[in-house]
Amino acid sequence: MRIVALVPGGVGDQIMFFPTLDNLKRCYPQAQIDIITEPRSKAAYRVNTSHNNVINFDFRDRNSLADWGNLVGTIREREYDAAITSQPSWILGLILWLTGIPKRITFQGKGKGFFSDTVPMNTQKYAAQTYHDLLAGLGISSSCPDLAINIPRADIEWADNEQKRLLVKDSGYILICPNSCSVAQKKHGDRIYPYENWQQIIQKFQEKQPDMQVLVSSDTESNQSIESINTFQESLPDTKLTIPGNVGQLAAMIAGANLMLCTHSSAMHLSVAVQTYTIALFGSTEPNRFLPPQDKFIGIKSPTSNVADISPETVLEKILG
Repeated sequence: MRIVALVPGGVGDQIMFFPTLDNLKRCYPQAQIDIITEPRSKAAYRVNTSHNNVINFDFRDRNSLADWGNLVGTIREREYDAAITSQPSWILGLILWLTGIPKRITFQGKGKGFFSDTVPMNTQKYAAQTYHDLLAGLGISSSCPDLAINIPRADIEWADNEQKRLLVKDSGYILICPNSCSVAQKKHGDRIYPYENWQQIIQKFQEKQPDMQVLVSSDTESNQSIESINTFQESLPDTKLTIPGNVGQLAAMIAGANLMLCTHSSAMHLSVAVQTYTIALFGSTEPNRFLPPQDKFIGIKSPTSNVADISPETVLEKILG
């Protein structure tokens, strides 16, 4: 069986789709499962083994008829038996209909006439479980597995060496992923937590817990520059910086942390996947949509839907608690 999944969105969207791929692979262990996603998101599949190939297509671009035609041709020549897309739209429905794939599955919504099967979209539960509901179109009724990833050994070794370089103590460390670069500010302004607030949290935490180190990490999805997070070290010399080169290295650093502190980002999903205690700050999005219902994952929702309005005291209370 040959299956193709069209998954638009960023790295975080891909990670949330992993449980769907994992269960699909369990049910069809001999199947070839290919992914079509945006170039910016391909890096996510470094930490997933339930797929065969990743094909790039920029769904966000102003694609010409020739671009869409090339996509149809790429899909047709691989002779897939089934297609799944996480985004119901008439254009994706038309594209899949033109490919001649007999089984075409999406959520109920736009373009449903082009699909062979549609399933209801439940937006009240954890998003990974929502994606997993798509498998009902293939007759798969088993429960959604936990979000999980496979970190390459080379990335684990890199993280081990990085902790040695940073002289991490046996008492462990808190990892902060601020996601405060200019790219993130333009795309998700309501998810940006001010540098001054991070600074207050770090200072007060180090006063309360001087033996616990604080590491600040860049976010590989947003290509956060070294200069951006260097501001932490300039004002707080006891704070150490780490610059992972890919999603696997970032995940390995998160896995080694006692606690992950971040905003709603792809790093947050990685933290969930490696089962690190996580405190995440949310602006306009709802924590129960993007964090599973487990005690070790805590979402702090802004009272104004702007993450900048969450007070440092509120965050510290959760950390120290």
